[in-house]
Amino acid sequence: MSERDETTQCGGHSRRGLGDFLRSLLSGIPWSEKAEEEESIRLDAPRGGTLRIDNANGRTRVVGEDRDDIQVEMKKVARAESEDEAALLLEEIRLVTREDDEFLLVEFDIPGRWNRKGRVDIELRVPRKLRVEVLAANGRICLEDLCGHIRAKSSNGPIRITNVVGDISVATSNAKVKTDCTCGRLTARCSNGKIQVDQHRGSVDASTSNGTINCELAELGDAGILLATSNGRISLELPEDVDGDVDIRVDNGVIRTGREFDGSATERSGRVKGTLGRGGIPIKLRASNGTVSLR
Repeated sequence: MSERDETTQCGGHSRRGLGDFLRSLLSGIPWSEKAEEEESIRLDAPRGGTLRIDNANGRTRVVGEDRDDIQVEMKKVARAESEDEAALLLEEIRLVTREDDEFLLVEFDIPGRWNRKGRVDIELRVPRKLRVEVLAANGRICLEDLCGHIRAKSSNGPIRITNVVGDISVATSNAKVKTDCTCGRLTARCSNGKIQVDQHRGSVDASTSNGTINCELAELGDAGILLATSNGRISLELPEDVDGDVDIRVDNGVIRTGREFDGSATERSGRVKGTLGRGGIPIKLRASNGTVSLR
């Protein structure tokens, strides 16, 4: 064997030895190995007319359809320090249901320790007129094509509501809230994030501590509008023909109004009041530190 062959061979042993050494270091690191499994089940619609979903870790999507049952599609994901432990954890992740005369509860039993964790991404196809409530600690929530009252709350995950007719209540701590083509009484709360409302018909009560609020109305509801933020700007776009009493207050910021008031208007430092059309419906905008625009 030549000197070059010996060097190459020794180098190969060195590289293989280093790879084996690195793999031995990685084995046993928490969450280094992953196991996945998809599952599909069918549930009867709740006799009380309300579906509650508690999904601590994972994405949750609910879609309304013309159907009488509930189709559940799940993707289970388990992470552990080894392939075998990840597979064992995956087998232990279970969907749990409980029903009474008021609602059907859907949740997940996910055993875990400090070096293991699991989650479930879930999509449910449900009767369109079902009332839906979703609670998530860490995960995105999407609700679509429903015609019943809905509630959604997430600690760390965005919420999106699309094509929903009915009263809507949403809240998230550290993420964005977005609604599109909705109708009814809309209540949105956000601690640190943006609130985006597009093409809403009805009343809106939205507030955020640190974030902007953009609200576009296709039709103004009788309960009116209340938008408030501590640190961020507010933009409200109203229909061309609207009857409302406008009251805008800003502590540190600028007020911009692109609408001509039909009645008498008062303007002083940090406040604008005026009437649109015949008035009557309250339109209140509040910002501590930020610009407020009315279009």
